[in-house]
Amino acid sequence: MARNILAGIDVGTHVVRVVVAELGKGAVLPHIIGTGYAESRGLRHGYVIHHHDALESVSAAVRAAEKSSGVKIKDTYLSIGGVSLESTVANGSSVSSRADGEVTDLDVEKALKSSEDSLGNIQNKKIIEVIPIRFKLDGKEVLGRPEGMKGMKLEVKTLFITCLDHHLKDLVETVEEAGVDVIDYVPAPVAASLVALTKKQRTVGCVLVNIGAETVSLVVYEDDVPISLQVFPIGSTDITNDIALGLKIPLEEAERLKLGSSSDNYPKKKLDEIIEARLSDIFDLIDAHLKKIGRNELLPAGVILTGGGVGIGTIEDLAKASLKLPSKTAAPMILAREKGQMRDSSWFVAYGLCIYGANRGRNSYGSGANIGPLWEPIKGWLKELLP
Repeated sequence: MARNILAGIDVGTHVVRVVVAELGKGAVLPHIIGTGYAESRGLRHGYVIHHHDALESVSAAVRAAEKSSGVKIKDTYLSIGGVSLESTVANGSSVSSRADGEVTDLDVEKALKSSEDSLGNIQNKKIIEVIPIRFKLDGKEVLGRPEGMKGMKLEVKTLFITCLDHHLKDLVETVEEAGVDVIDYVPAPVAASLVALTKKQRTVGCVLVNIGAETVSLVVYEDDVPISLQVFPIGSTDITNDIALGLKIPLEEAERLKLGSSSDNYPKKKLDEIIEARLSDIFDLIDAHLKKIGRNELLPAGVILTGGGVGIGTIEDLAKASLKLPSKTAAPMILAREKGQMRDSSWFVAYGLCIYGANRGRNSYGSGANIGPLWEPIKGWLKELLP
């Protein structure tokens, strides 16, 4: 019997991560069978600037994952991040195509197409996700899917996630030149949410914040669907740079200080001030976005923090104070510690891509599917498999 192998590639600005998983017969979650990673080169703020360097990084991570899993990676799901990733909300409508007024799949498609037509100028951009947020039938909100209900006018509020077309093409070409076909591409924050968030968090309302090396991304959930997504050109590398400048120390030492792993003594008050100043800038951007969409201080499940930049000890308290929302990291920071290496929630995107692949073809938005929480079953697999 053929094995159902899934692979997810997360090309970050700092690290390329690859997860290989197998979906067993009757299983809901894919089982991780191998991982690989390599230092990213040739990327800036999440997009390719030097093709050859980026190709070498992806190829090295893929080879490591193949060695770890014992499986040749032929195709993959790819995460799309970078500063050009953003979302836009648009409205559309359609009139029932049947005499008895029953809403059909065709009516829904027409309403979604109508909302896309109302987007306006999206020149040079590629739509990578179309997510219905809310339907109305004859002016009344529909709870669940509208197909099969009866009415004359169907209205839809739709979230479109887009990125610059040439950024997307560059990334896909890089992965495919590494010998791996791209089955589909997924916004990185959405992929991470499949691992980091529970159904309850997504339903009552929350914001998932991923702090990467050169970008901070967020996705806001409400009623179990994404309602907004944004990426900012700032990240944990900026904190490292600020520490290096403020304390006049090498970048390597500044990175260790940022994560609290340096044995040298530096003025703690000054260090805290430097870190808090840059984190405040990050949370101010997030707060401004939440105000823009009318969700500031109105998300009961609060802010959930993920990514390689959330290892700073005071980050939860700073997020809580800045955003006036409950704050927590998505999972215990150390998922595995073997061979002196540590692995954290920065792996969520790559594994989330495998989950996306396992559920491909199903309606994962508002369908009642409860993928999270996934921490307990994942924990054992990561301990065994991550290098």
